[in-house]
Amino acid sequence: MPSDRRQLSFGIKTSQSGLSYEEILHVWKEADDIELFDHAWLWDHMVPLWGDVTEATLEAWTLLAALAVKTNRLRLGVMVTSNRFRPPALLAKMAATIDVISGGRLVFGVGAGGTLTKDQQLLSAVHREYDAYGIDVVPAGEALMALSETCTIAKRLWCEDAPFDFDGSCYRLHGAVCEPKPIQRPYPPILIGAGGKHTALGVVAEHADIWSCPTRGVVDDFVERNAALEAHCRRIGRDPREITRSVQVFVSSASSSSDTQSALGVFSARDLVVQLIEAGVSHVVIAPVPPIPRVSWIADEIIEPVLSQF
Repeated sequence: MPSDRRQLSFGIKTSQSGLSYEEILHVWKEADDIELFDHAWLWDHMVPLWGDVTEATLEAWTLLAALAVKTNRLRLGVMVTSNRFRPPALLAKMAATIDVISGGRLVFGVGAGGTLTKDQQLLSAVHREYDAYGIDVVPAGEALMALSETCTIAKRLWCEDAPFDFDGSCYRLHGAVCEPKPIQRPYPPILIGAGGKHTALGVVAEHADIWSCPTRGVVDDFVERNAALEAHCRRIGRDPREITRSVQVFVSSASSSSDTQSALGVFSARDLVVQLIEAGVSHVVIAPVPPIPRVSWIADEIIEPVLSQF
């Protein structure tokens, strides 16, 4: 457990589906003015995964560039970028550009993206999005191999001055170069979202500075996966304390009995965050579901009461 509340950080996430630019900007600017918030995040989907497929959904990285200009203090990123949507060298170039625009505030959030799965409801959502944009749905193993290569390529582009070639299993580059470099040296923190206990957490152990763990609101999920991550770190000789543990908590401003879109009411959210911090989490992202409450409400009703216990 983090021994000092100064090690704890809190952020807010605005999933773009159904929200206008003006609504998202309002949330981010309000969070930028409240010191309890350290970071802010977007969602990386091209269409809503459920409901009306024609509902407005702003693209994450172009939106992130605009928000970087309109904020001053918050660290910012996409939680998490689908590695299936953009070629890795292009994505690294985009990230470097936003780190420059933001004055060195980017956190590079990335994950394997949607893959073939036996969960038919989830697979339907993946196909809904990927088919609309001409993207192949691949097995998890292939997607994770591609994610690992993307992290390697990005770090080399951000660190190496001379053009280089890359001959991987998923990507091949000739004369790869990225200028200007990110402001943050050696590169922006890499946040990887991954839940699988085997190959996925192996990629986290190798590349991540921050690990975003899906918990489904169950602390035991985090504890079990965290133990698996530590085992992967030991296997490759990495100190697991080098990796910050992060979670998302979906919150509704309705009564505590609300289960809107699997979001928690305020009292349940507080309890869950406290338990996760006690289990080793130090990076907490509050993801309010529509209607989005005032950011000050999240600070007053969730973050302040949680911090008072540490």
